Amino acid sequence: MATERTLSIIKPDATKRNLTGKINAKFEEAGLRIVAQKRIRLTKEQSGEFYAVHKERPFYDELCDFMASGPVVVQVLEGESAIAKNREVMGATNPADAAPGTVRAEFAESVGENSVHGSDAADTAAAEIAYFFSGLELVG
Repeated sequence: MATERTLSIIKPDATKRNLTGKINAKFEEAGLRIVAQKRIRLTKEQSGEFYAVHKERPFYDELCDFMASGPVVVQVLEGESAIAKNREVMGATNPADAAPGTVRAEFAESVGENSVHGSDAADTAAAEIAYFFSGLELVG
């Protein structure tokens, strides 16, 4: 297994409820390290650019509005098989399908307001990390 980095976003529904620490504790308990982190407020345009891969999907505008509705915490997680481990800790996109103990099972309010985002592959992770962080900000 290789050490990897992946992007994690704690979404507006979770930051609004002050869940950043509880969510990060789950990542850290799973063996992931936070090597970069910042709290930001995305514009709808920035959200649209970040989620451009979903532009043709019916939920795109709603997603962009939601992601611009409040602060988010963007962070880079590092560890063995970090991409898969992060996705396991997050749980299924639909909280009703998420395994007990996962972030989405415990904290998500709906499929749309599901508290977290995580990269789905190595190339996606690299692009998503570069969208939010310069190399100087990655301090593993």
